[in-house]
Amino acid sequence: MKGFHILIALLLLSLGVSAQNHFDIVVVGGNPGGIMTAIAAARQGKTSVILERTRHIGGLPANGLGATDIATREATTGLFLEFTSRIKRYYADRYGENSQQLKDCSDGFHFEPSVATTIYQDMLNEHKDKITVLLMRQFDAENQNISIKNGRIESICILNRENGKKEIYQGDVFVDATYEGDLGAAAGVPFRIGRESKTEFGEPGAGRAYEYWKSLPASGSTGEADNAVQAYNYRLCLTNDPKIRVLFPKPASYNRDEYVSLIEDVWTGKNTQRVMLKVTDEMMEENRRHIAAGNPTKLPGDSWGIRKLSSIVKLPNQKTDGNNQHAAFISTDLPEENWPWPTSSWEWRDKFAKRLKDYTLGLFWFAQNDPELPEHFRKAMLEWGLAKDEYQDNEYFPRQVYVREGRRFDGVYFFTAKDALPTASGERPPLHANSVTASHYALDSHAARKREAGRAHLDGFISYPTAVYTVPLGVILPRNVENLLLPVPVSGSHIGFSTLRMEPCWMALGQAAGIAASLAIDCKVPVQDVDMSRLQDLLVDQKATLIYFRDLRPEDPNFRLAQYMGLRGYLPEWNANLHGAIDEGTLQEWSALCGFKPKATLGKTSRLEVLTMIYKRICQ
Repeated sequence: MKGFHILIALLLLSLGVSAQNHFDIVVVGGNPGGIMTAIAAARQGKTSVILERTRHIGGLPANGLGATDIATREATTGLFLEFTSRIKRYYADRYGENSQQLKDCSDGFHFEPSVATTIYQDMLNEHKDKITVLLMRQFDAENQNISIKNGRIESICILNRENGKKEIYQGDVFVDATYEGDLGAAAGVPFRIGRESKTEFGEPGAGRAYEYWKSLPASGSTGEADNAVQAYNYRLCLTNDPKIRVLFPKPASYNRDEYVSLIEDVWTGKNTQRVMLKVTDEMMEENRRHIAAGNPTKLPGDSWGIRKLSSIVKLPNQKTDGNNQHAAFISTDLPEENWPWPTSSWEWRDKFAKRLKDYTLGLFWFAQNDPELPEHFRKAMLEWGLAKDEYQDNEYFPRQVYVREGRRFDGVYFFTAKDALPTASGERPPLHANSVTASHYALDSHAARKREAGRAHLDGFISYPTAVYTVPLGVILPRNVENLLLPVPVSGSHIGFSTLRMEPCWMALGQAAGIAASLAIDCKVPVQDVDMSRLQDLLVDQKATLIYFRDLRPEDPNFRLAQYMGLRGYLPEWNANLHGAIDEGTLQEWSALCGFKPKATLGKTSRLEVLTMIYKRICQ
């Protein structure tokens, strides 16, 4: 048998393919979801390799997404909370407890890209004996790059971009932590691209949709399904500090015609906010005269200078996270041209990334220099530039495209809008007993099409509020592959995915994937058959929140009890109210759930005492 393996290794080498050691877990993608998968697994004693295509780990938080997207900060904890806590400690240790930098980090939720990279690397370094990180390793979603037998992945073939050679990686469990879903697609997991119709799941904002910002339907909406993918952009690290500011260069491919529509938008103040319903042509012409007199815009809903082109969120050290301006017809998003990205080759993706970079630089150069724009607008724009102490190996520009949505898999559970929307006013969304994290963000999609004459906004730009919801394990489980987990390209509709697609949720799902993979290995079962109770116990051990309560935090001594009982329907309210006295209605409900009547004195015995009695009985 030993001789057989030597022959195989020699054959692989003759084909220009390097044989690699076996790992417990093979993770494709070094973004936060992949990083947390490896860390969670390492804490369960498992080895892993992270295969990252670029020279840098960290995904989008290390590439400009420094303003963390989460609506209720306490909803998602575990390794994500560990990450933000380390960010906060970094700024406190480096700049002081009373520093402006510490204040601007917003309890660790706002950070510079380079700091995010540092913290992720620190977290990985603590598990060097378990986690191997290999950079410049590219997986191409082609059949010849994956070996599957009896519903299990045996190995994958990776391109080493440094030397051009192929490498083979074997593992017990494989994890697709790519933004695109390349590994899952190669494994034959069914997936969706584009937008479902409004009639398929009855979701707000589904299909073709035109809405004033935000959430006010406008004419042109049909709700029809299509293959449109929401727009990508770069999350820019901008600054107005002259000491570290680099002005935007004019790209060689600059095409002024792409940006000329901005001229009238600046002069008239036209925007996509819902207040435009009350704006008249006369008001816009008055705004033009007002601006011509040397003033900034005064039109309702409009912004001036940098905020006309980019949303701005303050980061430490006088930097900002610059994202697409949601209230604008033209900004850093580049709709339509990204549609092929999810299923295209890396050669195509790299060309689009360059196109998007040039488009973005050209947009800002235009806004700072074009003589048809108001002089004082250009002057305001010239206050801003790229931060020269970030991405110094990439001309101070983010290294990675913000891929908001790639393939969405059709897994064990298919997440839709209803899973994130309250069942009634003030109530929770539907509760998933097999939750692996709580999460909270709006149903949020960027544009799918470029500007169209007569429309109130770009097609597909929607945002609808949700409530803190639970995310079931099934969204990361494929149906047809026994040893594959999908913590980033999760299972869901376009609208459902639009709330799950935030890095805090992906980190939490990565943590769940790492523990689920470890259990599958230990118990020698498919990932679909891991013991759910054991998985949830281990997640709580790592301080994950599976169901959110407004009055409880992971450090609370009764947190585990509340998590267990909450997921079983005993605590449906937003507050656990553990120290309140039991009332007759609640006692009857809990007795029905557990099958016996606990001994309690109404109005005197605490809810915690009763729950503890039930917990001990059902856990025997």
